[in-house]
Amino acid sequence: MGTAYACLPYGHRPLDRPRGVRPPLHPDAHHRSPTLNAAPADQIRLLDVQALDVRLTQLAHRRRNLPELAELQTLEADLIQQRDLLVAAQTEESDTSREQTKAEQDVDQVRQRAARDQKRLDSGAITSPKDLESLQRELASLAKRQGDLEDVVLEVMERREAAQERVTELTARVEAIQAKVDDAAARRDAAYAEIDAEVATATKERGLTVADIPADLLKLYDKIRSKEGGVGAARLYQRRCEGCRLELNITEINDLRAAAADAVVRCENCTRILVRTPDSGL
Repeated sequence: MGTAYACLPYGHRPLDRPRGVRPPLHPDAHHRSPTLNAAPADQIRLLDVQALDVRLTQLAHRRRNLPELAELQTLEADLIQQRDLLVAAQTEESDTSREQTKAEQDVDQVRQRAARDQKRLDSGAITSPKDLESLQRELASLAKRQGDLEDVVLEVMERREAAQERVTELTARVEAIQAKVDDAAARRDAAYAEIDAEVATATKERGLTVADIPADLLKLYDKIRSKEGGVGAARLYQRRCEGCRLELNITEINDLRAAAADAVVRCENCTRILVRTPDSGL
């Protein structure tokens, strides 16, 4: 890949300090590694590694923050809620079904008893006025009981029908949400596949790039990168460190001019490896 330069956003540090006044040095500024030398080409190649590391970090962030993940979280929460409502409706439908069966059995029992009593009455076998009166009172009582039980059956049937309608409605709702979940999951998996392919490409390219970088330079870069927010090397552009965005003062510029081309220099403010290029303004 062509040379790419990773840098932090503008505004990382204030630039309007009084002339000649430097901000406090980075805590590590006086605890540097021993002097390190590396060919200028290797140092510039370090910027390519930095760009790839930034890209890998961006891909990891993108993977963790896919819009489909938030969408799935919302949909799955809704799906759980609707499924719970569906289970409750199905339970109510099942309960009212048993209740209806029981009420209908009670009605049938009363009806059968009334039919037997009516048969006895119609047979003429009972001749005692007292027994006839008692049987007629029982028939009247059974008729009232049957009416009351039939009212219960009707009320239970209405509740069961309402529960059945609720089950039908919630089943359709659950199926619709599940379809949305499946669609969002498919889009998430497609995005994962795309990101993972980019990660694989960038990782392979990084491996090829670091293969030609001296181990001690790469070790220093990785150490700084782990401590400095993922940026271990920054380009010096027009006398400004693109790691911390601070312009170097004249003393620092003179020191860099005097430094050997293969000397690995670091920013006095952010301690990142400062890579000199033809655009450094030295």
